[in-house]
Amino acid sequence: MSTDKVYIFDTTLRDGEQSPGASMNTDEKLEIARQLVRLGVDVIEAGFPISSPGDFESVRRIGEEVGDACVVCALSRAVPKDIERAAEALKTAVRPRIHTGIGVSQSHLRDKLRISEDTAVERGVAAVKLARNFVDDVEFYAEDAGRAEPAFLYRMIQEVIAAGATVVNIPDTTGYAYPENFGALIAGLVEHVSGIEKAIISVHCHNDLGMATANALAGVAGGARQIECTINGLGERAGNTAMEEVVMALRQRQDVFGADSTVNSREIMRTSRLVSSITGINVQPNKAIVGANAFAHSSGIHQDGVLKERSTYEIIDPADVGVGGSSIVLTARSGRHALKHRLEELGFSLAEAEFEPVYDAFLELADKKKEVYDEDLEALVGEQERTVREEFHMESVQVVCGEPGIPTATVELVDREGNHMIDSSHGTGPVDAVYKAINRMIDVENDLTEFSVKSVTRGIDALGEVTIRVRAADDRVFTGRGAHSDIIVASAKAYTNALNRLLISQRKIVEEEL
Repeated sequence: MSTDKVYIFDTTLRDGEQSPGASMNTDEKLEIARQLVRLGVDVIEAGFPISSPGDFESVRRIGEEVGDACVVCALSRAVPKDIERAAEALKTAVRPRIHTGIGVSQSHLRDKLRISEDTAVERGVAAVKLARNFVDDVEFYAEDAGRAEPAFLYRMIQEVIAAGATVVNIPDTTGYAYPENFGALIAGLVEHVSGIEKAIISVHCHNDLGMATANALAGVAGGARQIECTINGLGERAGNTAMEEVVMALRQRQDVFGADSTVNSREIMRTSRLVSSITGINVQPNKAIVGANAFAHSSGIHQDGVLKERSTYEIIDPADVGVGGSSIVLTARSGRHALKHRLEELGFSLAEAEFEPVYDAFLELADKKKEVYDEDLEALVGEQERTVREEFHMESVQVVCGEPGIPTATVELVDREGNHMIDSSHGTGPVDAVYKAINRMIDVENDLTEFSVKSVTRGIDALGEVTIRVRAADDRVFTGRGAHSDIIVASAKAYTNALNRLLISQRKIVEEEL
């Protein structure tokens, strides 16, 4: 199958800027324009010069900046002063295009413009002819074409092509169309408009019903060869066709569309982040292609498949859009394969007998947290290593504290022979009460010399790690560590760990003397 080129017309700096809160100054627009050139778009719609001095300056400077790397386009209404102002701004551009047009739906003709169809055609033709006096490349937009009467749309497009339009833009301005009828509308232009082969058919779709990308692709299937789109789908109301979505859809499904763009897709993520940073509009996590979760997997079944062969659950290689790679997000739904894989990446090679307790601890923690991080895993492995050789194992701990009230702790320990011991005590605080209860069961002389607690990971549900130091009767110092989402439990684990080290050391001394 031969592959046609689809031109990518980026309107982030014009239509995208119309998103509430997304306005940009000239320097910011220049920075994005430079990145759009690196991305390899064919056309940059730089602004609407008549609307403000800032937009005029942006078009002028972008035209000066990009040289012949791509077409620089300026928007105008079908009004002489608009077109003249656009032409003035484009004098610095090596490859200038004026984008002019008029409404074509009955709603626009009757309620907004209040003119007849004949008058609309006259104004459209006059606008194209005037624009051709300034530039060779003129694009005509038939605003609200998605709701226009097809016969009138065909007439308008035929007339403006005859007047010299090189590109005809068929916008679904209100996001009203759906793929089947929008694709048929484009196919109807190809079939019914005399001279249509002299112009490129462009589509400009809005996302009011969530179908902008689908409609744009249906337009390509119908014969369009230019897509007007924005980075991250910015734009009026619900936004425009998202550039990253149509580019990757065309690339992945050339078997369906027989067309592709020449965009450097490896620059997509960098461009997305730049636009998000400058506009302050964050990308939703589940946004296709550029969302934080676009290549993240948390389901155990999916993780197992991706680790065995990426294509089982990913149709796009993350590297193709500038993402480092797939992300395995460890949650309560993750399986053994995903956990083992991540532990190995962190440098832990655990035998099966060592891995199972870590996996059990991981599931227990994952049930309490949305996501388990690398630091959590390191703490869990450390916790497991600390419990391999124990004189006493902390089985459970419960505390009652508050104001007013006396902090009280009940602790259950299990010794090497499997005997259970339970005792309670009170103290100045919950940790003090826990330590006193442990001391009542493990009778070994020691002084607590240091106690510290830190958050292992971020968030309110972070794993806490407690480090303590105790001094034995012979002045040797032993360190204990414990990690848990409950700081009191972590404190009990740390103290038990330190006392186990002390007791094991004392036992070794006795054995050596014997």
